[in-house]
Amino acid sequence: MGGGVDFVGGLRDDGLPAALSDPERLAAVAATGLLDTGPEEAFEDLATLAARVTGAGRAFVTLVDEERSFWKSCVGVRATDIAQRQNPVRESFCYFLVGLAGDPFIVDDAAADPRTREHPSVGPMNIGAWAGYPLMSPDGQVLGSFCVIDDAPRTWSRGDLSTLATLARSVSAEIHLRQSLAAARKAQQVSSDLARSLQQGLLPPALAPVPGLDAAASYLPASASGDSGVEVGGDFYDLFHTTGDTYGAVLGDVCGKGVEAAKVTSMARYTVRADAGQSLTPALLLDRLNRAMLAQRSPRFLTAAYTTFHTTPTGLSGRIALAGHPPALLRRANGEVHQLGRAGTLLGVLEQVHLTDVDYQLFPGDLLLLYSDGACEARPRPGNTGQEAHGLFGEDELVGALAATHALDATATVRHLTEVLAAHHGGWASDDTALLALRVPPDA
Repeated sequence: MGGGVDFVGGLRDDGLPAALSDPERLAAVAATGLLDTGPEEAFEDLATLAARVTGAGRAFVTLVDEERSFWKSCVGVRATDIAQRQNPVRESFCYFLVGLAGDPFIVDDAAADPRTREHPSVGPMNIGAWAGYPLMSPDGQVLGSFCVIDDAPRTWSRGDLSTLATLARSVSAEIHLRQSLAAARKAQQVSSDLARSLQQGLLPPALAPVPGLDAAASYLPASASGDSGVEVGGDFYDLFHTTGDTYGAVLGDVCGKGVEAAKVTSMARYTVRADAGQSLTPALLLDRLNRAMLAQRSPRFLTAAYTTFHTTPTGLSGRIALAGHPPALLRRANGEVHQLGRAGTLLGVLEQVHLTDVDYQLFPGDLLLLYSDGACEARPRPGNTGQEAHGLFGEDELVGALAATHALDATATVRHLTEVLAAHHGGWASDDTALLALRVPPDA
């Protein structure tokens, strides 16, 4: 069938090139994702250009698998259904290109050329002359062909062949680009899924119930920037029993994102939990956390707010310390909001830190809010002219939004603040945002 052509790899039992059945080649063809897909402008344009430049009546972009030649583009042939855009591989000249392992195949007179004169398609497909160049995968596998067909015999000029070779490389490049983009998107999706899973593992699946207290929390990761995808953030929170009738709550923010930030986040959260049972004051516990971070020699620093508290006959009695973190907000039952806590040194940088314990009381209807700076530094996405007029959502705006929730429980308060922030930045969070609300019910 090959007219004495010496095919690389020999022949199959049916007389066709053995290379057609090569598993690596077939995998490369399948990986293009183009088999059994409809026409697309990029390939149609290149095939149309080939037909016009060479003056041939027909031009094809084909993918060749083990048994057929699939026409991704078929200029000059009426074939609208995908089932019509193919023919058995033995009825296609494309197998010559596969068997020649990447060399072009040029025929000036198909009926007279000893390589093709007995080919079953010369008459039925009215092939006078045929010229084709291979479509190649990055690792050298022949995916198919870029070819033109003339009804009458002709001599293909040097310019014709040079143009076909260039256009064939263009088609190959288009296929490679699509595969690279698809692989990049898949890798990004996998990375994003892993980041989300890891982030979920750094937060408690549910807040521990505290008798006589209403609690709620939320975490919103920063929106992806450009093509960077989702990264693990450094914000975390936790609510847990310490010892006796005392509970602890922490909210922290590790600088940066990624694996290093996640390592510090995990270490900080579990260090706080492990040391909290030793009846340490918040300031002493955060000092211990600072020493643990320095011992780990992490390049990341951390800000945190940590409070211990216990319920009383009149509500809740607590103590809080801040380590480079924004002050907590205390919302009274009547809607008045006060900042709580004294500024302290951030953790993980200096051996000596200055941290101060501040006592506070919550009465029925009062609420304590811990938050990360994503809640007080929210800004619209750059270039979003519809949102830029909103400017920065700062401490004053957060205080105002919290004051408006004085009749709401912890869950509704966190939901309201999240909605207010989303309305301000238009759904694009410039930074991770963590919220933790503790409320004494009005009927406590």
